[in-house]
Amino acid sequence: MQVFHHIRSLRDALAEARRAGKRIGFVPTMGNLHDAHLALVKQAQSTCDCVVASIFVNRLQFGLNEDWDRYPRTLADDTAKLESIGCDYLFCPEETEMYPNGMDEQTRVIVPAMTDVLCGASRPGHFEGVTTVVTKLFNIVQPDEAVFGVKDFQQLAVIRRMAEDLCMPVKITAGEIYREDDGLALSSRNGFITDDERPRVSQLNRTLNWLGEQIKAGRRDFLALQDEGRGQIENAGFKVDYLEICNSRTLKPAADDDRELTVLGAMYTEGARLIDNISLEVV
Repeated sequence: MQVFHHIRSLRDALAEARRAGKRIGFVPTMGNLHDAHLALVKQAQSTCDCVVASIFVNRLQFGLNEDWDRYPRTLADDTAKLESIGCDYLFCPEETEMYPNGMDEQTRVIVPAMTDVLCGASRPGHFEGVTTVVTKLFNIVQPDEAVFGVKDFQQLAVIRRMAEDLCMPVKITAGEIYREDDGLALSSRNGFITDDERPRVSQLNRTLNWLGEQIKAGRRDFLALQDEGRGQIENAGFKVDYLEICNSRTLKPAADDDRELTVLGAMYTEGARLIDNISLEVV
């Protein structure tokens, strides 16, 4: 695996691959890699000739009082994991490489749709940081296909909208959620969960599945269902950020006649903010 810290050297290597007619896949990450990240790389490998992974802890998508400073940096371990599965290129730039003119004067990319609800409501500016850095990474790598985990369902939807609106010639592909045996979605922030909380944090996933079962059984009183679900999570000892039943395409609150639904939830533990979702079709 070739490792690059600078844009120009990565571009030179990818230009050579492109001249050879290779299809380029891309998996952007913030590092602290786990099996779900590696599965995204493997998914990209299945459809592309070579794959670029990036590791960059993007300050621009962290808000005030969020965990940028303590987000785990595990580059040596991450590099070994990527090498073990045959990733072709790793791009791990410094902040000055990505934002050479400083954060305050950085040009921003704003997607007005779907960014002020759910995670966007509790993390103002978060998606502006995501869409800005993903646009920059797309411009640097120029991939044919980019793979994002569906655990961050809203992020995936926003990036798809951004790529469509800006006519970006990249296929956006979703990778499935990988879970622990009790249903907890794999996340880099799971390391912040305390030993006392760990047996209870799967309540978020259990509540989402319960809501899905209620909807499939015919319930359409979505607001009441959401309230009941919040009660389940609070009774397990956690604070709910949001729990919403949404139209899968627009992320607007679900209507009675919507058929493609996604139930999204976020909750706070003592040291982490966990998110999860399930999607379903109703008849």
